[in-house]
Amino acid sequence: MTALLIGSPPRIAAVGVPEFAQVPRTAGAEVTSLDWRPPAAGSAELAWRLAELTGHPAVEAANQEAVARLLAVRPVWTRVLPAREAIPALDDGRRLLLHAGPPIAWPDMCGPMRAGVIGAALLEGWADTPEQAQHLADSDALAFEPCHHHEAVGPMGGIISPSMPLIEVEDPSTGRRAYSNLNEGAGRCLRYGALGEDVMERLRWMGSVLAPALSAALGARGEGVDLRAVTAQALQMGDECHSRNTAASALLLREMAADLAETPHARTVLRFLSDNHYWFLNFSMAAAKLATSAAHGVAHSTLVTAFARNGVEVGIRVSGLGDAWFTAPATQVRGLYFAGYGPEDANPDIGDSAITETYGLGGFSLAAAPAITGFVGGTVEEALRTSRDMARISLARHEAYRLPALGGVGAPVGIDVRAVLDTGIAPVVTTGISHREPGIGQIGAGLTHAPLECFRKALSATAVPPDTGPLGSS
Repeated sequence: MTALLIGSPPRIAAVGVPEFAQVPRTAGAEVTSLDWRPPAAGSAELAWRLAELTGHPAVEAANQEAVARLLAVRPVWTRVLPAREAIPALDDGRRLLLHAGPPIAWPDMCGPMRAGVIGAALLEGWADTPEQAQHLADSDALAFEPCHHHEAVGPMGGIISPSMPLIEVEDPSTGRRAYSNLNEGAGRCLRYGALGEDVMERLRWMGSVLAPALSAALGARGEGVDLRAVTAQALQMGDECHSRNTAASALLLREMAADLAETPHARTVLRFLSDNHYWFLNFSMAAAKLATSAAHGVAHSTLVTAFARNGVEVGIRVSGLGDAWFTAPATQVRGLYFAGYGPEDANPDIGDSAITETYGLGGFSLAAAPAITGFVGGTVEEALRTSRDMARISLARHEAYRLPALGGVGAPVGIDVRAVLDTGIAPVVTTGISHREPGIGQIGAGLTHAPLECFRKALSATAVPPDTGPLGSS
């Protein structure tokens, strides 16, 4: 080493373990450490598959098609209606409940989701007490399916029952629709696994007062609300439209306030919405579901079209791989906790709200929301770096969703399975934290990452297409 340093110091690129750089740096060399890791987590078989798929003409054409479909969607809020009217499966005679994440059976559900099931059974009148509701679930009298299987999404536990009001979001050019439930606000909420008369009373009020008021106000407007325009403006005002929706909620309320003021119970409705900084979240989720569903089903595409968590497992769906879920154990959330709670109380990652990340929002637009670091942890510089990193695993940038702190570039959109495994960069999610025990609710908020195992499984299932051939649909 001494001989190497005669004259000007050598310049060395150090790859791999950080300690490798210490010896030459100590000897006076100029060392640049590269954040590099073997592709496909070091699996030779998957690395070869990755090499075959990278730059493949059929895959590149498929991804261009999938991204074009995603970006062409213009989500418009058109209706509020009972879930049984929006989703036929909820009105087919079964006692069916929809839930967040990939499929899961009642015995395997986490505490917050089980509490959501109990609350929904009480809301529907299927049971009079929590004990009766649990007995129904234990005796297989209730059926469960993912929201995603019905073009719907729900935050946290994501429970949707037949009488719950849903928002309908439509793409006017295609007539495609997607759905989400109405947001309960902050504090003790069923979506976080809270139970009690206060929770149930709010849900009943939302069905009997809030939903009719919103429906009447939409009718009075004579047209729907352009959610893409609201989202684009909110990103310029400090939101990332997953965990921070302060600006978007205010903008949506401004759109609706005049017509809401003419409805019965206007004061209580307007007060509830003005106090609820989360109420746009469910609109953001439904809009993202609408766009990613449009991108689904393109043969050979490696674009992720669903990213969901049920509190036990995380799952992704890929455009070119049909309706299969590729799952891994749910991760813990790194974040800030409410007083009296800590990581030992937290349930693993849960909810359908990561659909916003597949649409370029949330963790992918973290640079737009530096103030969120005070809520989920981290620093402003980390927020900027996260959005830059997410661009490395994305296929495009959204032309309407701009990030002012990064010079106005579009938000990175379209998670590419290949890029995730080539770089080792896992998608970042901003999210709330539920208590692991049923009946308690939210205890904090933070950041987490999608498990790479989901992407390894998806890559394993991806066949290398022939070198030539028409682009089709799976």
